[in-house]
Amino acid sequence: MKLKSNDPCWCGSGAKHKRCHGDRRAVGARPVPIGNVTPPRSVPDHIVRPDYVTTGRISTSRKPQIQDAESLTRLRHACAVAAKVLIRTGEHVAVGRTTEQLDEIAHDTYIELGAYPSTLHYRGYTKSICTSVNGVICHGIPDDRPLEDGDIVNIDVTAFVDGMHGDNSATFHVGTPRPAMIGLIETTREATLRGIDAIRPFEPLQNVAEAIETFAASRGYGVVAEYGGHGIGATFHADPHVNHCVVRGDDSFVLPGMTFTVEPMLLTGRPEFHQAADGWTEHVDDNRPSAQFEHTVLVTDDGAEILTVTDDGRTAVGTLADLARSGSA
Repeated sequence: MKLKSNDPCWCGSGAKHKRCHGDRRAVGARPVPIGNVTPPRSVPDHIVRPDYVTTGRISTSRKPQIQDAESLTRLRHACAVAAKVLIRTGEHVAVGRTTEQLDEIAHDTYIELGAYPSTLHYRGYTKSICTSVNGVICHGIPDDRPLEDGDIVNIDVTAFVDGMHGDNSATFHVGTPRPAMIGLIETTREATLRGIDAIRPFEPLQNVAEAIETFAASRGYGVVAEYGGHGIGATFHADPHVNHCVVRGDDSFVLPGMTFTVEPMLLTGRPEFHQAADGWTEHVDDNRPSAQFEHTVLVTDDGAEILTVTDDGRTAVGTLADLARSGSA
């Protein structure tokens, strides 16, 4: 059941939700203007490109991506690289910095690690990451708008290396965090981890949506229904579509060895959104902020393993161990 405005806030403050983490005045923001976008950055010739960059076509299978031991080793590496790029780029989020500068940092990090930015030239996209600020729910294009104190920005990183794509994203505060924004971001992070924790082999994929939607509603947030996770591996976007809202008729089941993303977008306001003239940026109509987190996961014999972590276990998104420590698992 969704938390209502006059209910006590989920944080335990004793205040009404509308006067605490559900205070819409505290998360109100102006529409994010689209700035100037520079031409695509170049990638050295020695770095292997995905097929769609060189041929304009996706030749790999769109069927569910099921890994064997050899392909899983390669995917683990791609995911570790993606996690490292996200961490390093997130460390540079600051007031006055532009998302264009964040794109440059990410781009240089991909190259340093021998990876190709999967989004660069994917279906006409011209940047190495997506940067979605405040009310942009996804696919924001890095530009020359300086980030402002109180903004939030999602950075979406996908690395292609060893013939595999590793995909993750996280939402970061800009400047001084506001309590209402902290609530949105940390609820989205936990919803993502709860969705992953609900994965069981040979059980419905819908378990992910049930865990995410129920938890988000308990804190007064909505979930974007139109976008979801996707199969990933040798193919950037493959089946199955991973719903984050419960959908009648979704009879998908998960199998050991499957790899896909879990990446819910949570809303503080109404669910309606529109696409900007650039053909990519998706912005909520009421300008209320949204947040997103994403991991690439592997279905195991008894649950799920998060793959988008560095070799030494770091991630900007969080782990199932974090969930367990919080007492939420």
